[in-house]
Amino acid sequence: MSRLADEVIADVDRRGKTGPIICASGLSPSGPVHLGNFRELITPHLVADEIRRRGRACEHILSWDDYDRFRRVPAGVDPSWEQHIGKPLTAVPAPPGSPHPNWAEHFKAPLRQAMAELGIVVREISQTQMYTSGAYTDQILEAVGARKAIDNILDRYRTKQADADANAGSESSSDADSDSAAPAGSASDAGDTAATEPGTGARRRPGAKAKGGKQNQKQAKLSDEERQAAELAAEGSGAADEDDGSSSASLGYFPYKPYCTVCGKDFTTVTSYDDVTTELSYSCRNGHSETVLLKDFRSGKLVWKVDWPMRWRYEGVDFEPSGVDHQSPGSSYVVGGQIVTEIFGGSQPLGPMYAFVGITGMAKMSSSRGNVPIPLDALQVMEGPVLRWMYARRRPNQSFTIAFDAEIFRVHDEFDALRRKVSDGSAGAAEAAAYSRAVRTAERELPLTPRPLPYRMLASVLDITTGDDAQTQRILSQLDPADPITDLDQARPRLDRAAAWVQRFMPADSRTHVRTEPDTELLTGLDERQRRGLQLLLAGLSEHWSLEGLTSLLYGVPKQLLDLPADTKPTPELKAAQREFFVLLYRLLVGTDTGPRLPTLLLAVGERRVRQLLGG
Repeated sequence: MSRLADEVIADVDRRGKTGPIICASGLSPSGPVHLGNFRELITPHLVADEIRRRGRACEHILSWDDYDRFRRVPAGVDPSWEQHIGKPLTAVPAPPGSPHPNWAEHFKAPLRQAMAELGIVVREISQTQMYTSGAYTDQILEAVGARKAIDNILDRYRTKQADADANAGSESSSDADSDSAAPAGSASDAGDTAATEPGTGARRRPGAKAKGGKQNQKQAKLSDEERQAAELAAEGSGAADEDDGSSSASLGYFPYKPYCTVCGKDFTTVTSYDDVTTELSYSCRNGHSETVLLKDFRSGKLVWKVDWPMRWRYEGVDFEPSGVDHQSPGSSYVVGGQIVTEIFGGSQPLGPMYAFVGITGMAKMSSSRGNVPIPLDALQVMEGPVLRWMYARRRPNQSFTIAFDAEIFRVHDEFDALRRKVSDGSAGAAEAAAYSRAVRTAERELPLTPRPLPYRMLASVLDITTGDDAQTQRILSQLDPADPITDLDQARPRLDRAAAWVQRFMPADSRTHVRTEPDTELLTGLDERQRRGLQLLLAGLSEHWSLEGLTSLLYGVPKQLLDLPADTKPTPELKAAQREFFVLLYRLLVGTDTGPRLPTLLLAVGERRVRQLLGG
């Protein structure tokens, strides 16, 4: 993030811009803002935060594309919502049972909650409010007046894209990222219900395709996790055809799309326009037609590839990243760079591409099924600084995976190790910078668990105690008798996050079920060496009843059985003896060959019950 901040500051200074630096995010509340599209928000946040740490004025704006059209009814929502397809997202009722006033607000709410927990402060901009208030009227008239010039810019890329698709062996020109839009009400509109995917947060690239052409060739080189994330990115960033300007024999290219004032939908075609009076006529697929003055009309919007660069100029944006689907020839970022300079007289912001974010431990993400993991899902099982760290420690163009399976243990182990290194001064510069960005912003410190006990151990304890606070307190207080946990709040919020993980994501076959009665058959069939091992363990229990003490005792018993000194280094023979001893303990305690780490398991079961189950 330091390098990106350097580049933004240098670019702003080179242009001689005055006022605060503007970092921008753009999200469509057409569906859940998932953890992949969250990069659209957190990357500008981290860059803006770095700039503010250096004493420069910087503002992070979040532009909600809530004036976008409702494209498709997701699975699980009443099919009657099909009647709203083509309306702005803010004019669509929220999903059934939602307390929010409309579809857009329903999907904004959980992200706002996550932002508050993560320390992300933005100035929100509603595109519904901007368009319907007339804030963009001058820019709309400017774009419409320059429609031939815009069409010429788009034409440069139509040829490039057609050549690229031909070289890639695309199935048909209709799949291409074409800017030659069909008239509203044509097949591209009529097929919208069946053929498109709903957006899930990231700003949409009209005409992006979910399959075929070069995109699949690139995906062939990806890992399975990256391919899955790429598919979701295409789906979530609007792998849905939205025309880049209506076209008709009489009018030609037109970069503005009215919403019908009768049915509220955008199944419209502009049929005439007078540049002098701004008189505009349109017809609606549902049979309505109207003539309005565009300078006074407040029911419509610029098409995407004109809308985005217009906003760069309007807001004075200096930095805004985008996904891989925005960076190909003819895509919105590339074309927008030409439009913002040649039409609106502005500058294209620095816009690095951000890479995929994969998910492990959940069913394949799909926005159409509504089970896409969002930042709030991650924050239920990990602390805010840990989630921030996962994004902050990597460059935006590096892909990574967020774990909801047992890999979450390793992630927390790495974070805890870094926390210790920062504390004792042994962390490298890059490590320390990533940690600093994770645990604090330019404005405030983020809450961290006072006593960060290993996540794996907390999960094991909570699994065995089924979340009983009294039992959990008993076990945690015995981990380190010299410095006991005296209050569960010392282990929070991590304790609560681990409890949520156990409840939501721990596999059923990984759950621990402690025996209620001793396995008498197994105990009676023990050989002499096994009996002696249990006797040695039981004899040392009281003296070693702590996490460290039990670890030493458990690894030491097999050494005694082999008549080896306590400081003997591991050998194949010793490892085999230890493994055999541990399997015996698991079978006697939980009836399986594996389970939680034995020191944690013994503490969780309790000394009295351990003695009972081990025949002592």
